[in-house]
Amino acid sequence: MFKKIIITLAIVFIVIQFIRPDLNDSNNETYAMATKYEVPAEVSHILKVACNDCHSNKTEYPWYAQVQPVAWWLNDHVVDGKKHLNFSEFTKKSIAVQNHKLEETIEMVEKKEMPLEDYTYLGLHAEANLTDEQRDLLIAWAKDQMTYLKNNYPADSLVMKRK
Repeated sequence: MFKKIIITLAIVFIVIQFIRPDLNDSNNETYAMATKYEVPAEVSHILKVACNDCHSNKTEYPWYAQVQPVAWWLNDHVVDGKKHLNFSEFTKKSIAVQNHKLEETIEMVEKKEMPLEDYTYLGLHAEANLTDEQRDLLIAWAKDQMTYLKNNYPADSLVMKRK
């Protein structure tokens, strides 16, 4: 009986290897944040190593993303991350949404809720373990972008409308 269970599990494991989620690799940057906002090289590097895998149209997949069910789990993270904030689609949103997303970015980085602990757990993505200095730089940059919006758009256009 135990042997049948092991064989069945092995067959299921092999079969699920052929059921793969779509890769997040379009790299479409038509509406990328950098097309409208100034993104200094140091900030760009932080976004690349700590944010873009889940918050852009280009994920750099690790080797273990080739193994199911890990790929499904990673795909869920990427889809959810892009749903909340996608730097590759940033300027496609209204000015109010852009302002709000910058505000949320500040909040999440300040509270150390981003990058997710899952992303940096056990030394994975070590560069994404942001130092306090990197966090401060990212926060200051996002605040500068909000100031830019405040100085260039009417105040009422920066406020999210209630639905």
